[in-house]
Amino acid sequence: MKRLENTFRRLNGNRESALVGFVTAGDPDIDASLNIIAAMCQNGLDILEIGVPFSDPSADGPVIQRSSTRALKHHVSLSTVMAMIERTRRITDIPIIIFSYYNPILAYGTDRFQKDAIAAGADGLLVVDLPMEESDELTSTWTNPDFCFINLVAPTTPKARMSKIAVKSSGFLYLVSKTGVTGSDGLDTSEIAAQMEILRSVTTLPVCVGFGISTPEDVATVAAMADGVVIGSAFERLIEENIENPDLVSIMGEQAAKYKAATKK
Repeated sequence: MKRLENTFRRLNGNRESALVGFVTAGDPDIDASLNIIAAMCQNGLDILEIGVPFSDPSADGPVIQRSSTRALKHHVSLSTVMAMIERTRRITDIPIIIFSYYNPILAYGTDRFQKDAIAAGADGLLVVDLPMEESDELTSTWTNPDFCFINLVAPTTPKARMSKIAVKSSGFLYLVSKTGVTGSDGLDTSEIAAQMEILRSVTTLPVCVGFGISTPEDVATVAAMADGVVIGSAFERLIEENIENPDLVSIMGEQAAKYKAATKK
């Protein structure tokens, strides 16, 4: 949690939003994935979301669904992700968030998940399909309060529920910019601004906005309103389009740098 707190404090002082980058662990393969993550971290990524591949990623669009399929062909599991985080932590001190569905965590063992995640170097967890009302099943087993539990806030979430979600959260809140799945096009900036205003009235936690953000122009627009900008499908689409390209790693680093440049307010 200290890494997250320090990151948002530093960026706020510099009048920047956090560039939060998502990639599916093990896509297109484990070694390439580690090299991609390193390039992104070295080119401006502020927070890494490392996705645990899952066979039924229902909240994700086709781009991230296909990335999970590619990773699963290399037998990437939550244990693999833990090992990848440990290796990534040797080269960077940026916050690392595990992004998962609940099933892989249940299969891994909720009683040992937090201890192993902290030992690997992770700073928090976001579980896509674990609603607030059922999250105690997982978090009640945790012994370290500095490990963050990050919740999603949907664009349809009423103010009273936003407040309850915020109480159950730490690190930051992830505001979904639109209904639907990841990777869908188009941003309604007026709607994002309206949701941000309500959310700011019920919490002092940093707010990061994701879904539908794909261009540096999108990043600049959202950065003007939010503490962080989350990009996932656009990064994964770039991997998919350049899987056979020997310059894939440098392409990913260059794109991270372009996005980061757009986060300055």
